[in-house]
Amino acid sequence: MKSPAKAALTSKEPAPSVEKCKITLKVNGVLQRIEVAPWTTLLDVLRDRLNLTGTKKGCDHGQCGACTVLVNGERIVSCLTLAVMQDGAEVTTIEGLAAGEELHPLQAAFIEHDAFQCGYCTPGQICSAAGLINEGRAKSPGDIRELMSGNLCRCGAYQNIVAAVQEVMRTKDNDERGEP
Repeated sequence: MKSPAKAALTSKEPAPSVEKCKITLKVNGVLQRIEVAPWTTLLDVLRDRLNLTGTKKGCDHGQCGACTVLVNGERIVSCLTLAVMQDGAEVTTIEGLAAGEELHPLQAAFIEHDAFQCGYCTPGQICSAAGLINEGRAKSPGDIRELMSGNLCRCGAYQNIVAAVQEVMRTKDNDERGEP
């Protein structure tokens, strides 16, 4: 005798259809109209539907920060966000930070300070740092460490990451004050 679950798997009847949700996202400045299953994460839409593979799938539980992107300028872990929850939002991934061939200041600073080792966490670190700078709450290296604590680096490049973020924060402050 088949169990009810096994009987369901071998049934000739079609599986019930799932109604897809139509959403609109502005990703890296490009309007995207997509149909997704209600349970589809923003991370899966970015990677699997839009082929923006710079955003990394790490733990898939919101614990490592590798999938951090900016939604309406604020940093979020995209693996814990359903795409339907972001309908109408503006999403910026690591691919959207640079201006054409010109690197974003954080990307340049990460290179300058050797702030990545294997590079796997780097897109999430850079997006998180961009969000941190937008927030304007970090005033010290300790603040940067605390506010970036949701982004893990298995290679231990934290000191260089903090140095890169500090450099961009200093440059931004000097630019705002009109100082070189």
